[in-house]
Amino acid sequence: MDKGMLEILRSDINRQSEIIDRIYEGIQERSEGYAENKERMESLAYQLHNLYCAFEDMMRIVADEFENQISERLDWHKRLLIRMTEDIPNIRPALFSQESFILLDELRGFRQWFRHAYSYKIESDKLSIVLKKADKLRAIYKMDIQNFFQKIYEKN
Repeated sequence: MDKGMLEILRSDINRQSEIIDRIYEGIQERSEGYAENKERMESLAYQLHNLYCAFEDMMRIVADEFENQISERLDWHKRLLIRMTEDIPNIRPALFSQESFILLDELRGFRQWFRHAYSYKIESDKLSIVLKKADKLRAIYKMDIQNFFQKIYEKN
């Protein structure tokens, strides 16, 4: 990858990371006292849904740059996430660590449930579990991105 394309990729990833940070700020604002307030709980669930969508957009940026194809099969969301934890020799390093994969997969499952939960009630204890996983992810995902770019720069 030439230096110009690498800088464009870094810019795109940084922009997406800023979006993720803004969603985390929204999550933090809505997480205070959410268990006692149905509207706040629904708003928090929506922000957690958005968080995974933003991470998935980041994964698509990387996949579009390196692999140039994302098949729209039924399981493409899971396959994309798995692909982003794999080093692909002579193509690119993994974007996310296994620890991030586990947390992102939980968020992916929640996002899937949320999109199809028309007749289900959001439960505060389940939301609490997802919120804790999202907080753990917040603490590590930027290190994953830093490692990703460090490995790319080492190759170039």
